Amino acid sequence: MASLSTKTQRRLNQSAGYLTMAVIVLLIGLPVWWMFSASLKTSQEIYTFPPDWIPRNPRWSNFKDAWQSLPFGRFYLNSIITTLGGSALELTNATLSAYALAYLRFPFKNVVFAILLAALMIPAQVTVLPNYVFFGSTVYDLIGQSWINTYQAIILPGASVAFGTFLLRQSFLGLPREVLDAAKVDGAGHLRTLWDVVLPMARPVLVTFGLISVVAKWNDYLWPLVITQTQNMRTLTVGISMFFDLEGNTDWGLVMAATVFVIFPLLVVFVFAQRFIIEGLTAGATKG
Repeated sequence: MASLSTKTQRRLNQSAGYLTMAVIVLLIGLPVWWMFSASLKTSQEIYTFPPDWIPRNPRWSNFKDAWQSLPFGRFYLNSIITTLGGSALELTNATLSAYALAYLRFPFKNVVFAILLAALMIPAQVTVLPNYVFFGSTVYDLIGQSWINTYQAIILPGASVAFGTFLLRQSFLGLPREVLDAAKVDGAGHLRTLWDVVLPMARPVLVTFGLISVVAKWNDYLWPLVITQTQNMRTLTVGISMFFDLEGNTDWGLVMAATVFVIFPLLVVFVFAQRFIIEGLTAGATKG
């Protein structure tokens, strides 16, 4: 009788788990499906109530019109350059900093780590004005040329983020110490140990942080909006805002089609890298 009760309880727990997952999928999936559905409609069809979740007469021309109404090719190029460049720098800085905090001995190491944790609590919006002043007037005073409306001004403020260093440090602390000691006995220096031992073992968390960084920089809106001044330097997220009409005549079909252009590359990346995301986020969960 007890075993039957345990079996029943297990089935109830499993059913509850599946039900919860179904609710989460609906909460996440329905807005995405509505966005894609709306990208194939006119504004009048979008405002129809009750809504049609499946377009009756799909307007595939919305994608062509959205692409041609603005220089989306240039927006894509700008987003690719700033995303790949910024993520590469951020991943490099985070890896080197995390290795130093995990394995090296130096004065005030704990103080440095505490400052790093404190930096996690500072909203990114607070740094917008100081960064703008730096790339405008300070850089001009140093080299005689302002960096406003340039790729380097978009990329450099995000080249080092405290979250990446913290995440990688926690993962590095969870690696087998015996392997690192064996590399030291074989005469490997810090750079060789990092490249040949630490990075291969920490690949899941590296991929995870790389994806987090790519998504954050691909979707960044405020800083590219502030630091760029010409249409040719705008990124995708800023470009989408150009579809909005302040007088309320926004063509929402074009807006949704443009949004599909933005999120589609990220969806493809997540499909192929989801296994590494799960492994990486749990890699350092038990180490402090």
